[in-house]
Amino acid sequence: MPTEWQPTCSIELLRLRAQVFADIRQFFLTRAVLEVETPLLGNSCGTDPELDFFTTDYCAPPLQRTLFMQTSPEFAMKRLLAAGSGCIYQIGKAFRNGESGRFHNPEFTLLEWYRVGFTLPQLMDEIAELMAVLFSGHRALKPTQRVSYQALFQRYTGLNPLAFSLQDYCAYAQANDVPEAVSLCGSDHGLWLDFIFSHKVQPYLGESALCMVYGYPACQSSLARLNKDNSHVTDRVEVFINGIELGNGYYELTDAKEQGRRFDEEIAVRQQNKRPVTVKDQHLVSALEAGLPECSGMAIGLDRLLMLLSSSATINEVLNFPLHRA
Repeated sequence: MPTEWQPTCSIELLRLRAQVFADIRQFFLTRAVLEVETPLLGNSCGTDPELDFFTTDYCAPPLQRTLFMQTSPEFAMKRLLAAGSGCIYQIGKAFRNGESGRFHNPEFTLLEWYRVGFTLPQLMDEIAELMAVLFSGHRALKPTQRVSYQALFQRYTGLNPLAFSLQDYCAYAQANDVPEAVSLCGSDHGLWLDFIFSHKVQPYLGESALCMVYGYPACQSSLARLNKDNSHVTDRVEVFINGIELGNGYYELTDAKEQGRRFDEEIAVRQQNKRPVTVKDQHLVSALEAGLPECSGMAIGLDRLLMLLSSSATINEVLNFPLHRA
């Protein structure tokens, strides 16, 4: 057991992290995707009702204001896209308050990239290609799986995720040893889906394989556009290996009015649930008004990826200095 001043991860894991970063950079270099850097401190932050954030006070008398530690580089990267950057990627830190556990540290490392002109299926192709590169020589993966959210949810629960019936969902919770879902989720369809999916579906996804789940219900659209052929689903994909969620991607929403409406809706939910108050990112809305190119984007948690590559049991094993040693 290392003493308090020592890193929790081994020297071998330090080298593995460096190699993964180098492989990612080489992967995108050969595809002419530009590496960029965006601020960790911003005047606004994401409005997702399920995320909490860190703030800090900026003091330069007579100016004083609250700044937000970024939960994702997404908004700033989209501003670069709107300014004409072309395809871009970033490896950097992100921060989420209150997140700690086997798969969570409040400070973590993200890979995020955006491909101009890519549809969601094209993005999924590239995700599979990147994972093949990163896992090569470390762990063998079975053939990649692609499955719709609706098919998965119905297979494991018998419930239709696109048609919410509170009575059916409550009955399912009582019959499947998760009665606490009734009080935790209430009549919120999105909360029900998150709860049931994480407890009853996700653990079975991607056994020694990359599993890509696409076509999430519209109530979980976040920053993705609705599918043009079926407005009940959104063009969103999440990736899993051995039941561990690695990342989340979208065929990106480019409609400024719709994005503003979603921000307002999420802020109202935060207020209703007495969550910390955040500020709508007007810079992003303005960038969308100026014209975000058609694109798809993906974010992957690199610390979780390193857990899988090294067969580590917890995220602390792959971090130099997790929160309790920082």
